[in-house]
Amino acid sequence: MNISEIKYCPGTLAKGFNTYSKTCLNKVFNGRKVSHILPYNPPQVSEEDAKKFLENRNRISISGVQEKLSLILDKNKLRLTDEGEQGNYILKPIPRDLKKVDQVPANEHLTMQIARQVYGIPIAENVLIFFKNGEPAYITKRFDIKEDGIKWGKEDFATLAGKTSENEGVNFKYEYSYEALAELIVKYVPAHIVELEKLFSLIVFNYLFSNGDAHLKNFSVLETQSGDYALSPAYDLVNTRIHVDDTDFALDGGLFKDNFESEAMKKNGRVGLDDFHEFAKRLDITVKRRDRLLEPFLAKQTDVETFIQRSFLKNQTKRAYLLHYQARRNQLNTH
Repeated sequence: MNISEIKYCPGTLAKGFNTYSKTCLNKVFNGRKVSHILPYNPPQVSEEDAKKFLENRNRISISGVQEKLSLILDKNKLRLTDEGEQGNYILKPIPRDLKKVDQVPANEHLTMQIARQVYGIPIAENVLIFFKNGEPAYITKRFDIKEDGIKWGKEDFATLAGKTSENEGVNFKYEYSYEALAELIVKYVPAHIVELEKLFSLIVFNYLFSNGDAHLKNFSVLETQSGDYALSPAYDLVNTRIHVDDTDFALDGGLFKDNFESEAMKKNGRVGLDDFHEFAKRLDITVKRRDRLLEPFLAKQTDVETFIQRSFLKNQTKRAYLLHYQARRNQLNTH
């Protein structure tokens, strides 16, 4: 894209900014005046930069299919980490082998911002950033690194469930249900009543915004100041329907451990409000709390359309994103 024509903060999507707003800089970069343009070209454009990226990729230990690179904030500039350095940021360039692949960074950035700014879901701090040639990438600040560089304890739910590719095969992170995932929270998280409500809201959000990649490794528990564990901030939230034809839920078992079918599922084969009512019941969430948690997701949120229009998606993709949201919200209101 033409990065000289930016009209919205590439972090908060606030109006009237051609770079990161002060609010964004405070949240993501500790108040430092960081440029929205990286000092690199994409690896496929520059052989010199490609070598740096390859060396960095071989060192980073973050799991996942998409390419991830480690960055560090050096004074006011982001750069790739050198050997032995602890990075504080993860850079995700445009991935491969998807429809509208160039839209993935803007999609993830938009979905994450909607999660926090519209629905109040805690998220990993993030911004959209651009290579020197204008190509977008997504950056997220690591929440498992303390200010002194020491790591907080963190475990994803595949680990908590004892599932690896070696003992469960290549689909290990998908072969589960969200009800069983909730049981792991009860087992490992002391304040599980509060955390189960957070999980419930996040799963409703993932359904509403067509995130078909909410598998076991995309949920984690994080060490707290008091030394116990709680759900980590949400991360890797993407409207996957823009890029692949996937199912309603990432986990093969869907919401339930058994074969429960709501009336909506029996009538039209689609998830409806009764499914989430039953799911809340199984998480021991009271009816009063359930309805309060569901209320913002069932209502039409005009800010969703505002953020979509301010996003860095192409116009055709913006329309598709909005249509997916509207269709899922209609379905969510179906009994």
